[in-house]
Amino acid sequence: MAAIDYYFTALRVTHFIAGITWIGLLYWFNFVNTPTFKELDAPTRNILIPRLVKRALLWFRWSAVVTVVAGWLYFFSWWAANNYFTLATGIAPPSGTWDVSILAGGLLGTFMLLNVWGIIWLNQKKVIAAVEGVAQGKPAPPEMPVWGKRALIASRFNTILSWPMLFFMATASHLPLV
Repeated sequence: MAAIDYYFTALRVTHFIAGITWIGLLYWFNFVNTPTFKELDAPTRNILIPRLVKRALLWFRWSAVVTVVAGWLYFFSWWAANNYFTLATGIAPPSGTWDVSILAGGLLGTFMLLNVWGIIWLNQKKVIAAVEGVAQGKPAPPEMPVWGKRALIASRFNTILSWPMLFFMATASHLPLV
């Protein structure tokens, strides 16, 4: 194998493992964590949020970054390696089924990443800080339920977007679109 093959293999493996981590945590939050937290009393939730949720959100948001960065590096490196763009001619628009499928999946994944950092994390960070404040004797902010609801809606939206995103990623190699 040439060096470029090792490079592409490393990017694909990184993208794949980080993607499993990201989407696995997304599903865990939506299908396991949220329903379970509804069944717990407030003191138990207040213990788990700073310990369990804070750690899970760290892995969640950074696996999203690694997934998207590795995916775009792979996509643009593949284009460069296959002469899809040069300084003289510029970038050729996506034309093949692989290009279109990967581009659609990549754009959905990028939008999901923006949701993770721009809505989910921003609101969950406030919830975590508020819960830690309550543990120190401070009153819970009245906006806290709104923060949780915003994060939940964005997370549910990402769960729904993950289905077409995964479809497009899989069709690129396993079910070429006609």
